[in-house]
Amino acid sequence: MSTQLKNLSDFSHTTVPNGANYKFGIIVAEWNAEITGALYNGALKTLLENGVKEENIFSFPVPGSFELTGGAEILLNKRSDIDAVICLGCVIQGDTKHFDFICDAVAQGVTNVGIKYSKPVIFGVLTTNNLEQAQDRAGGKHGNKGDEAAITAIKMVDFSANI
Repeated sequence: MSTQLKNLSDFSHTTVPNGANYKFGIIVAEWNAEITGALYNGALKTLLENGVKEENIFSFPVPGSFELTGGAEILLNKRSDIDAVICLGCVIQGDTKHFDFICDAVAQGVTNVGIKYSKPVIFGVLTTNNLEQAQDRAGGKHGNKGDEAAITAIKMVDFSANI
């Protein structure tokens, strides 16, 4: 496994723009709350550390990862001043194909909302085989996917603003 010994949230190799001039939405799934709460805390902290003003961060919970797409769509439909949306969730493999359907639907949905609104909609969803892998990627030994999603949002908003 390529991530076995790697912190995936190391950004020392890249430049992160200042986010002070942008507004971000964060949609966070309540399902697997231990994990999604850690993702949310990482994303929020990272946005703030990179210049985003607290009053320019709008956070909303949705029941589960499947609802992230609808939450992002509703937010961008109602708030045209939002520059990017970060979708945070966690889907852990079970014994049925439900995992595959949810993961595919969320990935496609997040992509489609971004295309529809021509704004960055970031896939910050963990899709893991077990709880331990999720914990490792939500502030554990492999970093925090919430941090990664926030950095991606800042970089994509800056890209969009400067293209």
